[in-house]
Amino acid sequence: MPVTILDIEQHLLLLELEAPFTKRDVQLARRRMAKRWHPDVAPQGRQFEHERHLKAINEAADQLESLAEGSRGGKVSRSAVKVSAAAARREREEAGRRAYEAEQRARAAARDRAENDPFGSRVPDHSVVHRYARCLSYPEWGVGTVAGIYFSVDPKKNGEDRSEIGQQQWARVKFSHGIRTVPAGSMKFVDFSKPDPAEERAERFTLAAQRAMADGEYELAAQRLIYARDAEPRNVAVLRLMTLAFWQAGKLEEAARAVRDWARVDGRRPAAHRFAARIYEDMGAIDLAEEAAERAAKRGPSDAGAWERLGRLRLALVDREGALEALRRALALGANGEVHDLVAQALALEPSLTG
Repeated sequence: MPVTILDIEQHLLLLELEAPFTKRDVQLARRRMAKRWHPDVAPQGRQFEHERHLKAINEAADQLESLAEGSRGGKVSRSAVKVSAAAARREREEAGRRAYEAEQRARAAARDRAENDPFGSRVPDHSVVHRYARCLSYPEWGVGTVAGIYFSVDPKKNGEDRSEIGQQQWARVKFSHGIRTVPAGSMKFVDFSKPDPAEERAERFTLAAQRAMADGEYELAAQRLIYARDAEPRNVAVLRLMTLAFWQAGKLEEAARAVRDWARVDGRRPAAHRFAARIYEDMGAIDLAEEAAERAAKRGPSDAGAWERLGRLRLALVDREGALEALRRALALGANGEVHDLVAQALALEPSLTG
């Protein structure tokens, strides 16, 4: 609980008193202000105002008298008043900040309820047969408790039979992180008498990740794919999607770790190494990118693009002979256009520079 700080400056303003002051000064100021603010001398209709003001004056005077009695020499100095005023201002600022944060939290909670729990005060329209369920769109929410099924009508759709036209069915579900209202069709009810196979978990999270990627939410997709990877660590499709999701989200280090896991599981094919070369190049690790590109080219020797990428990376590493070899392989496989420019750049390198 915050400590209340005595605001001497405000009390002095109320008593029209200046520092330094003693107990006697406070007493005289109290008498002077009492004569001015006594309810008996108040104009018609202002007695209550004078009564409140006089009460505040007496409270301030009591505190100042007590302060003066405890001060050295029975006098409160100007510096003490300044220190008290500064501390009181800080206390008011802190109280204002706490009040603002509390108001923002209350507004956020109200918005969350309006968005995720619009049926909170309404009796369910349909009884719940299965109590526990997952949301297929957000499998990372885990298993929730279904509180009720509700029906709403789309106001944009008009018709006499509103039970069939524009009607939507919603499930109000309590998850560990809060209540969410989701389309009833997105719920999959859970039977705890049967184990949850890893293959099913991986499929569930992969499907949710694909939906997130379709919406451009690559970080969310990557998080869902981590759950899928934990369920099936050697699932190539999951590792490929996770690599792509982290890469599209700009998380290059995470993408590099994902592509390494992918290459360990499916390293005999060129796809993982091809992705690794691009990711390492984006990271600025040209030497690692060249090694990955070489593996991709060797595992897919008929891919002209793989040899072109390898030649370009070797050219960046000032490897004249290696770049020429890769670029000539690309030309032999039908590459053209930019490859001729890369060959010209490689030929322009001094052989002595490459060792």
